[in-house]
This record gives sequence, structure tokens and C-alpha cells, in this order.
Amino acid sequence: MIAGVFTGLMPGSRQNTELNAKTQESSILTVTVVSPKPGQSTSNLPLPAEVKPWVEARIYARATGYLKRWLVDIGAHVEAGQLLAEIDVPELNEELERARAQLAQAQAALELSKITAERWAGLVKTASVSEQENAEKQADFKLKSALAAAARAEVRRLETLDSYTRITAPSSGIITVRNVDTGDLITANAGKELFRLAQTRKLRVFVQVPQAMARSIRVGQTAEMTVPEIPGRVLIPKVVRTAGVIAPDSRTLLVELELDNPKGEVLAGSYAQVRFTESKMEAALVLPSNTVLFRPEGPQVAIVQPDGKVELRTVKLGRDFGQTIEILEGVSANDRVIVNPPDSLTSGTVVSIVQPDKKEDSR
Repeated sequence: MIAGVFTGLMPGSRQNTELNAKTQESSILTVTVVSPKPGQSTSNLPLPAEVKPWVEARIYARATGYLKRWLVDIGAHVEAGQLLAEIDVPELNEELERARAQLAQAQAALELSKITAERWAGLVKTASVSEQENAEKQADFKLKSALAAAARAEVRRLETLDSYTRITAPSSGIITVRNVDTGDLITANAGKELFRLAQTRKLRVFVQVPQAMARSIRVGQTAEMTVPEIPGRVLIPKVVRTAGVIAPDSRTLLVELELDNPKGEVLAGSYAQVRFTESKMEAALVLPSNTVLFRPEGPQVAIVQPDGKVELRTVKLGRDFGQTIEILEGVSANDRVIVNPPDSLTSGTVVSIVQPDKKEDSR
């Protein structure tokens, strides 16, 4: 009887053990994991650039009159000091003649006063004249000297103004704008631009570099520049300076590059694209967007430890690309991050990793 009872109880005990094991296995959460991967490096991304002349000068008038003639037009190559136009200012010429006559008069009076002062200085030693009379002659000589100096300064001022009637090129380059014609009324300091001159043998290339790339830019490094109007041609500009600060409105760093343009192939004012190939910038790790938990502590990811337990780790997010998101801090390339973690997941939870189906993974 005892053997029969024992034999009857053995199958039930075995079933209970198997049931408990299955229940325990079913209580363990099964998850799918992924590892962070390096994202696309922004150092090789083409950035929009603006091409400007090496020197661009706007030429204005400093004398008031009528344009007598102009000698150069747009597209003309000029040298430094070359005459561009002349302004007719008859009133200024008359003032200059009058100032010169007044200067001659002041110099003649000065010579006479000088002779008188020297003579009276000798007479006062012999008591032929009084000290008072000698002091008056000496003071008159100083007065005539000051009047002559003032007349001389006035002549120099008018001569300088007269030189402004000749509009000359401040440097060599190409005339890109001409806004006047013969007979136009020219007003000094009126803000009307007469000519514009540009040097295009060398060009300045300005690029707004994103903040993420700013630290990888160094003075002296080269870049690759392409212009849509010159397909298949890669130009090599060089970084000459940076603004040194991040613009608060765009979070970009202004970078200036220098490009030799001896044949004038690139037109100033063109749009271009620049790629900083020498920038050594480590790409940030990226994860699928559905791996991030947004909690009061901040964004977190669930990482499976080697013993199968979960660790919730706070991370610092970067750029959001939609399906993926940059992780700037908090994870490494060897971490196993849970995909679609449940909101109730806590640190220390034991999970079981399920390998994704090959067809689904390839898809």
C-alpha cells in the first residue's frame, strides 16, 4: 500500500515542479537590445559659404560740385592712384586764389614787422626808444607771425579740398559699380556712392560652422570648396581666421578662408559649399528613438548588465534625427540597451534577452 501511494504521488510532484519552473520563467521579462553605433560625422558635411572680394572699397566724394568727366566704367581694371573722375568746383578755385593772396599779404606784413622789431630791439639798448615802444613792436611781430601761419593753414586746407576734386582709386582692382554721369551734382558727405572697387585676385570665403564642429577648426588647415557654376572642380581654400566666439542667435562660429583666384574663375558674391576634410571630430553615438525613457530625473536608457539585471542610466541627448537620436553622454559602444522598455521598468529587474529574427533585423 505504501509503495502504491508513493508511486501515485510521484507524477503529481513532478508536474508541480515543472509548473513552478514554467511560472518563474514566464515572470521574467523578455527584451530586445541594441548597441549604440557611431553616427555620421559632421566634419565631412558640406556647409554653405559666401564668397567675397579680398578688398571692396566704396568711393565717395569729399568736394561739392558738378561731375566734369568720368574716365572708367564697370569691369575696368585700375591701379592704385589712377584717376577715375573729376569734379568741377569753380567756387573752391576762387577761394583758393583769395587765400593765396591773403597769404602773400600776411607774409609781406610779417617781413616788415620783423625788420621793425629787430631795429627797435637794437635801439632800446642805446635808450633811443622806450621799453614800452620796443615791447609793442615785438608784440606786433608775434601777431603778424600768427596771422601768416593762419593764412598758410587756410591755403593748405583749400589745396587739400581742391585735391578731392580728383577722384582716384585707393588701390588696384576692378570697378564693379559706377553711379554717376557727366553733369551730375555731387554733394560732399551726402552718402552717394560714386564708384565701387573690388580686388578679386584673392577672395575671402565666409562659412558659418555649427557649434559641434567649432573646436575642430584650426587656423592654417585647408578645406574643399565647390561652386555650382564650376562642376567637377574642387578648390582648396585655407582657414586664415575665426571670430573666436559662438554667435548666440545661430550657435555658429564665423570662419574666414582665403582662396587664390588669379584667373578670376570664381566670381565674388557667388554661393559655394565648403567641406572641412582635415577636421578630426569624433562622431557621437546614436540609438533608436524608442530606447529612451523620459522621466522626471531626465532622459534615461535601460542597459542590461552581464548578470541579466537592468540598470537605468541617465543620458545627455544631442540632435534628434527622427528614428535615431544622438547620445552625448551616458553610454558606450559595448552597452546593451533595451528597445521599447516598459514604463514600469526599474533598476535591478531581471530580464531575458531575445535575439531578433534575422529577416526582421535585415529589414
